[in-house]
Amino acid sequence: MNEPLAERIRPKTLDDYISQQHLVGKNGVLTNLIKQEIIPSLILWGPPGIGKTTLANIIATTSKRPFYSLSAINSGVKDVRDVIDKAKQSGGLFTSKNPILFIDEIHRFSKSQQDSLLGAVEKGWITLIGATTENPSFEVIPALLSRCQVYILNSFDKEDLVALLQRAMKEDTFLASKKIKLKEIDALLQVSGGDGRKLLNIFELLVSSEDDIEITNKLVLEKIQKNTSRYDKTGEQHYDIISAFIKSIRGSDPNAAVYWLARMIEAGEDVKFIARRMLILSSEDIGNANPTALILANNTFQAVSVIGNPESRIILSQCAIYLANSPKSNASYLAINKAQELVQKTGNLSVPLHLRNAPTKLMKSLDYGKNYKYAHDFENHFVPQEFLPDEISKTTIYEPANNAKENQFREILKKLWKNRYEY
Repeated sequence: MNEPLAERIRPKTLDDYISQQHLVGKNGVLTNLIKQEIIPSLILWGPPGIGKTTLANIIATTSKRPFYSLSAINSGVKDVRDVIDKAKQSGGLFTSKNPILFIDEIHRFSKSQQDSLLGAVEKGWITLIGATTENPSFEVIPALLSRCQVYILNSFDKEDLVALLQRAMKEDTFLASKKIKLKEIDALLQVSGGDGRKLLNIFELLVSSEDDIEITNKLVLEKIQKNTSRYDKTGEQHYDIISAFIKSIRGSDPNAAVYWLARMIEAGEDVKFIARRMLILSSEDIGNANPTALILANNTFQAVSVIGNPESRIILSQCAIYLANSPKSNASYLAINKAQELVQKTGNLSVPLHLRNAPTKLMKSLDYGKNYKYAHDFENHFVPQEFLPDEISKTTIYEPANNAKENQFREILKKLWKNRYEY
């Protein structure tokens, strides 16, 4: 029995596939496409161990298409071209059932490797299915991404993971021969980190040595110990440590920030992933309290993208320390959240007539643009006028935070808008 449990019980049909009902349920978008025998090139984006590879196999089997698979970890441009040549010989044009080329961890493909896929996708020699744990907007080249539909796979919830365990005990011959009682499963679910494949591997490890076993939290923690505590760039530690890193910067602790940064660097974390998170934080948590933070974070992202390891660690450290020491404000973050909530509650309110564009005589006759006051025609380039829809006029959305820079903003706004910022 050399085949892992996760492989032995891998679903073969959509009916057996657990979770992702928005994609493969009765009215799921992929279910409907398969029924219509229309399979576009697509990217499956989601956390590890939730069935991206399985879904690609099911799509190929159900649509009765030839299936080729590559892993971005150990495949080069030559491997891609070899598979494309084979696919051309077994497939046809867009109107026929062209072969499916599945690329696992497509975000690890270089630009040249991704470029090598373009022609085959454009000409219909292959239908590409890529799987990624990273945001494809950042990791897949725009030319290839524009030719693919992106579908998001959600993390397994507790019910999904329990269903996986129940299926394993019922359908796997080896496990079915044993007496297994799931007395406590919280620790088992926790150490799996929501990764279905990891859950099944740990479960098999626990029950393989005994014919009669009761699963408890104590047993799981005793047997697994350090096996699941190491940093995994696609697992729970990946998300926990980046969370600790961001929260340390937000909490203005440069010491902790550099420590968690070192943890990620030593584990081989993607430097662009770290830089992207600092770029987001520079606006979300620092914002206009120190606008230079966004500039530095953006320059950091650009720098590590061209420099790479090991020198990029110095640039990341400089940026992390700067951000940690910066004054903090989430006023811009709160303002856009408040504005979006207001839009959701009030719907598509009409643009006031004086703010509307009037490129035609008809529009001018309907008073489009009438009574608009051009700010530069007035003293200090400002004149009081309402820019919000009538229904929400005089609403205050942006609240300056209490820091040196935004206190200056508040004073300016009080002079300009009086009552909105008098408190």
